[in-house]
Amino acid sequence: MKNKIKSIVIAMALGASFSAFAADTIKIGVSGPYTGGSSPMGASMRDGVRLATAEINTKGGVLGRQIELVERDDEAKPERGVQVTQELINKEKVVATVGYINTGVSLASQRFYEEAKIPVINNVATGSLVTKQFLPPEFADNYVFRTSANDTIQSALIVKQAIEVNKYTKVAILADSTNYGQLGRADLEKALAAKNITPVAVEKFNVKDVDMTAQLLKAKEAGAQAILTYAIGPELAQIANGMEKLGWKVPMIGSWTLSMGNFIDNAGKNGEGAHMPQTFIQEPNTPKRKAFIDAYLKAYNPANGRIPSPVSAAQGYDSMYILAAAIKQAGNTDGVKIRQALENLQEKVDGVVTTYNHPYAHDDHEAITINMVVMGKVQDGHVVYANESDKAVAVREKAK
Repeated sequence: MKNKIKSIVIAMALGASFSAFAADTIKIGVSGPYTGGSSPMGASMRDGVRLATAEINTKGGVLGRQIELVERDDEAKPERGVQVTQELINKEKVVATVGYINTGVSLASQRFYEEAKIPVINNVATGSLVTKQFLPPEFADNYVFRTSANDTIQSALIVKQAIEVNKYTKVAILADSTNYGQLGRADLEKALAAKNITPVAVEKFNVKDVDMTAQLLKAKEAGAQAILTYAIGPELAQIANGMEKLGWKVPMIGSWTLSMGNFIDNAGKNGEGAHMPQTFIQEPNTPKRKAFIDAYLKAYNPANGRIPSPVSAAQGYDSMYILAAAIKQAGNTDGVKIRQALENLQEKVDGVVTTYNHPYAHDDHEAITINMVVMGKVQDGHVVYANESDKAVAVREKAK
């Protein structure tokens, strides 16, 4: 009888111990599309976050506690993103979240973090409105941060490549019908207007469309010298392949998503030469980047040795290190304290994209400035530097 009681006591003690350990972790949400057409971005981001978290936990975690990732697939659907966000906040009790790949999902969902005073770091979504939803005077404090290059930056670089570098005077815009595509299209038109250029055609298509003939014919008949794009991998491939079917080939210059693996693979030779802005290109030109690339390839062994979405992976990795530094500085997991730490981060964070030295301020929640972004191009099934000179300045810090 005594042995039986002793066993019960030990079991209860072990159960309490395990419960205490589980409760003592720091829960961080990771929200993104891990299935569907956006999955190369979502999975790469998640895997970058996992790598950073494993490294942080191996070194003792944060505040003496291990980080526990709570991952959810938002399926690139705004309504699913809202559901996931509420679950992470109300059920899982996350202290912060990293993620959001799709601008539409971000804009629909992140208001719940704002209401709960819990920071969220958008590490892939690029819509210019993402960090501007909750500004003064209506909102005293903004809980939305970003580690990706917003579309104001990207549209300026796309137009610079087309108009200043390539000297085109006639360009067409093809953008998908999502928030991402249409907000990006608007940014492109503004950037073109600043150069006194009006696009000769502006065409729209839906996600999962497989025939771009009508849109491409309008661009061709209007004399377009280049196609400027705002969409994601599968539909971008349909544009490239559609030009091949028409026997018409002009350059594609578009947002960073032209670097997605499912564009490069599905377009094949038709995608060669496409240009896009990039915060990170999979080349080991710094010790930090080499270590990151080696760790990613060893852990996940992607096909062709190519990260499905290198930008997403790098920005996901960096966002975790920035968040961990903020929690450490805050000294606890209170959302207000973490936000305040993010806005006045004292520790330099050695990231893959850059070294983050005061990446944010109270009125500036963008970690990336235009000087930090380079142009990439598709060459032999990989994204490489479009300009060799960009390799010489591997780490570009935020403009102050």
